[in-house]
Amino acid sequence: MTDLTGRVAVVTGGNGGIGLGMADAMARAGADIAVWGRNLDKNAAAAEQLRAHGHQVGTFVVDVGDEEQVVAAAAATVADMGKIDVMVANAGVGGGGPFVDLTLADWRRVQRVNSEGAFLSFREAARHMIERGEGGSLIGISSGTAIDGAARNQAYSHSKAGMLALVRGLSVEMARYKIRCNSIIPGWIETDMTAGAKYNEKLMATTTQRTPVRRWGLPSDLGPAAVFLADPDNAFHTGDVIVVDGGYSIF
Repeated sequence: MTDLTGRVAVVTGGNGGIGLGMADAMARAGADIAVWGRNLDKNAAAAEQLRAHGHQVGTFVVDVGDEEQVVAAAAATVADMGKIDVMVANAGVGGGGPFVDLTLADWRRVQRVNSEGAFLSFREAARHMIERGEGGSLIGISSGTAIDGAARNQAYSHSKAGMLALVRGLSVEMARYKIRCNSIIPGWIETDMTAGAKYNEKLMATTTQRTPVRRWGLPSDLGPAAVFLADPDNAFHTGDVIVVDGGYSIF
């Protein structure tokens, strides 16, 4: 029965998919939510959904791969909402295809958002949290592809494995400031990014059969983990990876 009343949580990519699922859960728990997303219309639709829980919601148009935009968004979030207690680095893009056909531009496009975007979002949040002196929580969204081999998906897998390393390092360095740093590894989740997989009957059958709960996850399935990691009462929980995959990785 976590109560996040009075906490301000930023969710990058919080206007849809897993990001919105986590933002909705934290709003239900009482948190004020700042949605960082590139699409103005999606931001507005997400805000309408989140405001139904009766708490403050702010939306900010920001490309997390652009340093100036991230710095400006962090400053605007603090100015509009008073502070940042939680930063969820969730924004991400996919990138697939045969490895030998992958161009450097393809590779960099994925790293720019998934790796550099997480770095910039965490850095600005950490600077603010350290200055405030009241601690906080940094939450990085990784992927099952960070630990399982994923053909034709190396750029994305690389970025998500880097998220785990980034969070581990931050958990050690930020502990002195009472800033907790943890990761979430989602399993197969129904989102816009994975929508095309539904047309691959072999993939759907294989992944569903290997998942003990016998279904793909929904964005809402990630919500409870985000709420738990955002809870300041969990002051001794840092440097961890929470797997939310219906048992896929252990079956």
